[in-house]
Amino acid sequence: MELIQLTRALVDISSVTGNEQACAEFLKGHLTRLGFEVELQPVSGGRANVFARRGAPQIVLSTHMDTVPPFMPSREDTEFIYGRGSCDAKGIVAAQTVAAAKLVSDGVGNIGLLFLVGEETLSDGARAANLRPPGSKFIINGEPTENKLALGTKGILRVDIRARGRTAHSAYPHLGESAIEKLLDILADLRRLPLPRDPALGDSTMNIGVISGGSAANVIPGEARADVLFRTVNGAAELQKEVEECLRGRCEFDFVRSTPAMQLGKLDGYESAVVAFTTDLPNLTAWGRPMLVGPGSIEVAHTDHECVRKADLERAVELYCRLVKELNARG
Repeated sequence: MELIQLTRALVDISSVTGNEQACAEFLKGHLTRLGFEVELQPVSGGRANVFARRGAPQIVLSTHMDTVPPFMPSREDTEFIYGRGSCDAKGIVAAQTVAAAKLVSDGVGNIGLLFLVGEETLSDGARAANLRPPGSKFIINGEPTENKLALGTKGILRVDIRARGRTAHSAYPHLGESAIEKLLDILADLRRLPLPRDPALGDSTMNIGVISGGSAANVIPGEARADVLFRTVNGAAELQKEVEECLRGRCEFDFVRSTPAMQLGKLDGYESAVVAFTTDLPNLTAWGRPMLVGPGSIEVAHTDHECVRKADLERAVELYCRLVKELNARG
């Protein structure tokens, strides 16, 4: 299967987080036909990572199979491939697969491919994989970095908040207690918190991603909730303490994800950049020295016009091959 055909085939398999198994089975069959030894690594609920190898992998190319909702099938024009996952990250899966096959045909052995579930939510696929490292020295993760080697990535701190009140008829508000008003006050205070800044990674940011509550306009709401996500830099531990102090005694809350920011090494001869998103790499510490590079722009990921330029996919194949050969040469 050629690069463009493989990308479209992958995009046309719905694999929204939690529903990745059809994509995993497709990749297992495809990689087996290419001559790789392939295993499915169980994660949870019938979901599995795909790990393919030739020999004893010293370098592993990796990215994720899952996508954000909703599913969008592929289409293409002369320049781009469109559809959910075309950029983040099924075009990268295809580029890494084609690169690995090319490396094998060029006589480069001891290479692996790791395709993960769950990156878009809790990185449970990466955490499961980290319990089964193959002894590799490098892991080259793929995310949309415009084919630039990332020098650093921000982390994530996610907190889910639930405010409780007391329902009542809205004509008699003194008989109730509005959970929504409580939640709004809490969120306003969170927004006023000073956020850390790092000279290399830039500013931390905060996003109120989900907010809900109440049942009707004429009912004092007894419950409300919000999911808040911080993109963190150095100083995340102190930020978490400040968030806890802001919330304690006012609501119920759970920190459901805490992924540290990462500073990555520079490699001469490659374009580089710092990215604001978070990857699976902090949860793949047992797989070797981390590197991050991939085709596509994060600015179109997760959008209704997600796409990847065909020429960038082709360039990524060359880039992955060059990087693997250079790392092998350096030992």
